[in-house]
Amino acid sequence: MKDVEFMGYRRPDGTAGIRNHVLVMPTVVCANQVARAISQNVKGTTWFEHQHGCSQLAPDAAQTARALIGHGAHPNVYGVIVVGLGCEVVRAQGVAAEIKKRCPYKQVEVVIIQEEGGSYKAIQSGAAAAHHMVLAASMLRREPLAASQLILGTECGGSDACSGIAANPSLGAASDLLIDLGGTAILAETPELIGAEHIIADRAINEAVRQKCYETIKTFEDSAIAMGVDMRGGNPTPGNIEGGLSSIEEKSLGCVYKGGSRPLQDVIDWAEPITKKGLVYMNTPGNDIEQLTGMVAGGCQIAVFTTGRGTPTGSPIAPTVKIASNTAMFYKLQDNMDMNAGTVVTGDETIEQVGQRILSEVLAVASGKLTKAEILGHNDFGIWRIGPTM
Repeated sequence: MKDVEFMGYRRPDGTAGIRNHVLVMPTVVCANQVARAISQNVKGTTWFEHQHGCSQLAPDAAQTARALIGHGAHPNVYGVIVVGLGCEVVRAQGVAAEIKKRCPYKQVEVVIIQEEGGSYKAIQSGAAAAHHMVLAASMLRREPLAASQLILGTECGGSDACSGIAANPSLGAASDLLIDLGGTAILAETPELIGAEHIIADRAINEAVRQKCYETIKTFEDSAIAMGVDMRGGNPTPGNIEGGLSSIEEKSLGCVYKGGSRPLQDVIDWAEPITKKGLVYMNTPGNDIEQLTGMVAGGCQIAVFTTGRGTPTGSPIAPTVKIASNTAMFYKLQDNMDMNAGTVVTGDETIEQVGQRILSEVLAVASGKLTKAEILGHNDFGIWRIGPTM
């Protein structure tokens, strides 16, 4: 296949950014409001909030830190203001140091509320640093980059009976096209692979990847069973059921289509760095925000999110393209939907044709076109918890 390019930002380490954000990032819930105030006072920045960073046992603290570091080191981010309180478990200084270690070229500043002398002074200090970063970031220009450098996150949420026959297979076709160009696609949402694990495992490149696929999905299912409750209602959700999905197996058989048909190269944990080309399975919850956060922390620059019921969510640093699985919802939720795959249901287009349209949209967004979620300012961020809060 001939070389395909998009217009992006070439980073000194060879990675490709499709956005050039200055990110204001709190390491602990106590720093949320200061981080928000810094960002809202400096045009050209983005931020997110979360409820973690303290009173966490070691595995959860490491998971939180991994998500934060992954966002700060992300190629879509030019520079980072790391905001901490000063006494938390996940220390701002440690997060900033790890970001700098991964990306020595990146501008990283630390603001500690207790050391600055309170919220007002911390906001003033952070805003001054952000101001200089935004000015420097604005001097960079996009240049042609190979599509092989793109990592595409695939996601489905608010699914309906059309998701598995229209939007998800079309996204799978687009995933295959990107992989054929040398790029990477991420399949996630472990609980939504229960009952369809054999389909993805049989495409593993070797026995080790095959076994890890089965083990990852079984561990997730066992954890749900151990709680002694029926999974239904949590997954499929009430909206899924109203949309025509009867069981987790039925939902899974539609979900797995997002992964296309190419060989499975790797199985990785939530928010771990994505290092392989081709199709990669990341272990995530089905929860839209926690899944999206994990994929972005791993390095995906863009996500395509299929939905039958409609959803407004988006990432603070990675554009999220919304694909409607049915035409009625596409027109009803024009504020949120970027594309319509309902044309497969009506017979106006084939899955392959919609897949090509999705890839074209991915390349356009990678080159700077804004998604509806970006225009609306959605900056959702959620950390997948492991254990109890202390």
